Amino acid sequence: MKYLDEFSDPVLARRLFDDIRALTTQPWALMEVCGGQTHSIIRHGIDQLLPDEIRLIHGPGCPVCVTPLEIIDKALEIASRPDVIFCSFGDMLRVPGSGRDLFQVKSEGADVRVVYSPLDALRIAQENPDKEVVFFGIGFETTAPPNAMTVYQAKKLSIPNFSLLVSHVRVPPAIDAIMNSPDCQVQAFLAAGHVCTVMGTKEYPALAAEHEVPIVVTGFEPLDILEGIRRAVRQLEAGEHIVENAYPRAVNEQGSPAAQKMLADVFEVTDRSWRGIGMIPQSGWRLSPKYRAYDAEHRFSVGGIETEESTVCRSGEVLQGLIKPHECAAFGKQCTPRNPLGATMVSSEGACAAYYLYRRLEAPKKTASAANAPAKEASSVG
Repeated sequence: MKYLDEFSDPVLARRLFDDIRALTTQPWALMEVCGGQTHSIIRHGIDQLLPDEIRLIHGPGCPVCVTPLEIIDKALEIASRPDVIFCSFGDMLRVPGSGRDLFQVKSEGADVRVVYSPLDALRIAQENPDKEVVFFGIGFETTAPPNAMTVYQAKKLSIPNFSLLVSHVRVPPAIDAIMNSPDCQVQAFLAAGHVCTVMGTKEYPALAAEHEVPIVVTGFEPLDILEGIRRAVRQLEAGEHIVENAYPRAVNEQGSPAAQKMLADVFEVTDRSWRGIGMIPQSGWRLSPKYRAYDAEHRFSVGGIETEESTVCRSGEVLQGLIKPHECAAFGKQCTPRNPLGATMVSSEGACAAYYLYRRLEAPKKTASAANAPAKEASSVG
């Protein structure tokens, strides 16, 4: 309970709001990279309590949301095969493909199972030698090491009927792509603390220098986010653009050498398509030649699947920070958590899901009283 209470303290929150307000002299646009940070911001009303000059842009930091449509369709094709046990984390089962999702495939008789670890899928492969067992490996640098370890173990234990459908993406190339976009409005980043726990902060100084943009590594509790915002605004007001670590209880410059060693052995960097954004060079991982035999995409020959995104869903623009969820005409109408059109409404970290869950169904209205919220209002943080 320590961190639940300590990092939601309303008195400290009020002080941070006051500090941010005192620092701010002009409009600034900050992007939080991680969907977990987005949910914390919306849940606690942080964006509505900030000064009107501070605009938060929700970035593409939800791994479920950025998994490209063609990968979902490949998962559906593989899962539909009678000799396959398809394993996945639960949040992927309702992500819509071109015409259906994994729940529908399961209802049609496919053996689709929710697991809590990729090692659960490896155990299922050992227990079912007559079946091909596939684990759906998605996510950022945070989830890549355990998936890499599972493939490593499959090879070490000579388990031939296990494979990994890979859709891993990397954050630094995405930041670079966002800053290179002609529509970019981002002036500072709140970097994802859990990604940096694995990879460290060493990839970010070059990005901060090249694009002249502050990058503050930030946690996920209300006070973490407010401290990240405070540091980013201080840099912007001072004309600085460096990397700061506002999450030192979990992050250091080098990250986890053991995890990075495993990633370097099992994966290799590749170009990767992001749903709603498109191809970003060198932004993903695939299995290295040493482990290519465990690549489900190659094993099941599904590399040629092509797809076309919905013309109604604007989740791609949400993922790029170009619009807020409530600015999509389908939001809360044709598109709801029960009947999602895009992954940003399905995922527990999706921006659309956050706006719907916390009833942000229309544009928020800031008032003078909100901008100068008294201590009892600031206590809503946490």
